Amino acid sequence: MNDLSMSGVATFDAERVRQDFPILNQEVNGNPLVYLDNAATTQKPDAVIQAIVDYYRTDNSNVHRGAHTLADRATEKFEAARLKVASYVNAGEARQIIWTRGTSEGINLVASSWGRTHLKQGDRVLVSAMEHHSNIVPWQMVALEVGATVEAIPVDETGTLDLDALASMLDERVKMVACGHVSNALGTINPVEQIIGMAHASGALCLIDGAQAISHFDVDVQALDCDFYVFSAHKLFGPTGLGVLYGKLDLLHAMPPYQGGGEMIETVSFAGTTYNQLPYKFEAGTPHIAGVIGFGAAIDYLQQLDRRGAQAHEQALLAYAEKRAQETPGVQLIGTSASKTSVLSFLLEGTHPQDVGMLLDQQGVAVRTGNHCAQPIMDQFGIPGTIRASFAFYNTLSDVDRLFEALAKARQFLV
Repeated sequence: MNDLSMSGVATFDAERVRQDFPILNQEVNGNPLVYLDNAATTQKPDAVIQAIVDYYRTDNSNVHRGAHTLADRATEKFEAARLKVASYVNAGEARQIIWTRGTSEGINLVASSWGRTHLKQGDRVLVSAMEHHSNIVPWQMVALEVGATVEAIPVDETGTLDLDALASMLDERVKMVACGHVSNALGTINPVEQIIGMAHASGALCLIDGAQAISHFDVDVQALDCDFYVFSAHKLFGPTGLGVLYGKLDLLHAMPPYQGGGEMIETVSFAGTTYNQLPYKFEAGTPHIAGVIGFGAAIDYLQQLDRRGAQAHEQALLAYAEKRAQETPGVQLIGTSASKTSVLSFLLEGTHPQDVGMLLDQQGVAVRTGNHCAQPIMDQFGIPGTIRASFAFYNTLSDVDRLFEALAKARQFLV
């Protein structure tokens, strides 16, 4: 079934790249591992693993305040990683990069700090109907406190955002439009440049959840003109427990701290406290130092890859997977927008997604099943969830073939 002439697949050497990811070279339940759960978390190259090991072996120390060599070395690598991330997303200044525990905390930080300061009774926050729960619930929590409302921008039956509906919803009461760059449940690529422009034209700010976009194509936050952009390191081949919040300087300067504690203070007394400068104002406590240094190594690794070739390879994988799905009896694709990347979300007729996922795992194929923390869009489609195969540049056409061979066996057992 493989067609190596498909655009991107023949020019990007995924088999060689796979050698950089040790976890992929193993058997699961007696079968070679096929890892297709990249939307949940990506695997880590040796370079990232080694950077974390090296930190703990040779540089382990707290950052910024130490008066010794280990602290100096750790601080240098820690802040070098911030510069690398700033460059990777084309932030104007490194201090616009705030370390968080992940995308979820980045959104919670903005909702709590900016939202509690600026949202008031009668204000509106618009989010797309396909959002991850992390870009819905924090806004609901703050809205409940202040008397604002959170409203869904409609999504059509293909999983495409309705821009006409968005235009009709925007008015002077809308203070924030929060939207995913790519849907984790459907793979839809949202036209965020257009969404940001529409939000700004109506006087609203715009936060973009880039968790599913950042590993698949280049992101330029200045070109987008977004007010906030958030993503997680573990979805960009870096460690878990670490994320990034990018924000425009004037907004970050005006926002109060999100948490209190070490590093975010300038002076403390019982008469009052003054806060540290950016970015440290939002980084209370000892940070995930090893994770940040490991993430710096992930950025270095990605920078030496053929990124355009990787992107073309991923798109070719998705096209091939969709073709196989359309040729496979009983498979129903969920999310068929004309603009998609790297997510194949589907149902297998007469089966429950969880049962299919378990049978695939028995054959060494790792996928995710359920509502993918996107219950509202699943409710709209009238389904409990989907089977989701999600691709990274180290996946191959053979991985796709293995998925559909395993699906055929699962269907024979279940139907």
